[in-house]
Amino acid sequence: MHRQEGDRAKDACVRVEVLPGEQAQVDFGYARLTLDPTGRLRKTWAFVMTLSHSRHQFVELVYDQTVETWLACHVHAFAFFGGVPKTIVLDNLKAAILKACRENPLVQRAYRELAEHYDFLIDPNPPAMPHLKGKVEKGGVHYVKRNFLAGRDPEPTVELNVKAREWCLRTAGERVHGTTRKQPIRVFETVERQALLPLPVAVYDLAVWKQVKLQRDCYVTFEKAYYSAPYRLVGEQLLVRGGLKTVRIYAADHALVAIHDRAKEPGERVTNLDHLPPYKLPGLTVSRDGCRAKAELIGPATSTVIDELLESRPVDKLRTAGRVLELTTRYGPESLERACARALHFGEPTYSTIAGTLKAGTDAEPLPGAEPMESVTRPVYRFVRNVGDFFAALGA
Repeated sequence: MHRQEGDRAKDACVRVEVLPGEQAQVDFGYARLTLDPTGRLRKTWAFVMTLSHSRHQFVELVYDQTVETWLACHVHAFAFFGGVPKTIVLDNLKAAILKACRENPLVQRAYRELAEHYDFLIDPNPPAMPHLKGKVEKGGVHYVKRNFLAGRDPEPTVELNVKAREWCLRTAGERVHGTTRKQPIRVFETVERQALLPLPVAVYDLAVWKQVKLQRDCYVTFEKAYYSAPYRLVGEQLLVRGGLKTVRIYAADHALVAIHDRAKEPGERVTNLDHLPPYKLPGLTVSRDGCRAKAELIGPATSTVIDELLESRPVDKLRTAGRVLELTTRYGPESLERACARALHFGEPTYSTIAGTLKAGTDAEPLPGAEPMESVTRPVYRFVRNVGDFFAALGA
């Protein structure tokens, strides 16, 4: 007899009610098939956020349970309510909790950022205890399935989401709740709305974090696009924060090493030339128009040599033209111009000839057959008439 009473005591529970604005519970539930924008049938999940005091709720149908979707649903829910509950109670899904633990759960970094931006607390259930968020389990997800989604043929997801907002306000909002015996929408409007935290003024930059490896080509891969990072970090694990407009890359010590605009399409390479090895840049950035423009600034002989190299057929000598112009880095533009003039004089406007001349230091030597300026004899001017005639004209 005593043992039976003890067993019954173990089954006893205490119902927890919270103050207005104190808490919301969130969950995903399978929502059958819906039609995506292309008309294709897709598996769909219902994201449900239920305010624990009023039982007013938000519903959104989505195609996955990724971090991006999880964060976006929260942002949409807060906008729908016009405020933020102080605490969010949730299961240990991977989009939010990386490692479930009763005392110290490891929260997904992106979800932590969201909580910091909106100033709410994250309260994950202890492992294997989903009943602790019964308000969204039974009165939320199950109710959405039994009522809003029941008996529907597949419909476009976008249209269903519009109908879901209206359903939350009318059908679900105006019903008399089985536990509170009150209409959720009335309790929300009269008591809970003003108890919610205000929405932040700054727009949240929906960001996802990912650990990636910097490959030998000095790029990391994020969301099917490629972003450069400093070549000194090749082979290391880096952290990428992908926002709506920018992608930030951090080293293992959390130092910011790169900021890029977000790629517009998959496969795009977003590059900062400073991230690449300096000795690899000339071959990467050389162009025909660029070579011609640089050569014109140096001088006519250099310009002629570059033109001949670029017009060479059938072998493309663009790289060779770039290497010729690189010689200015070591020898200067004046020496290159003299070396090019010398190469043209001998009919050998090649890289090896020009580089050899500069290396030997013979670019300043006079060309064969050309007399130095200092040795040229100045012309002797003579009077055509007698000098005496000149003085007579002066009256001397």
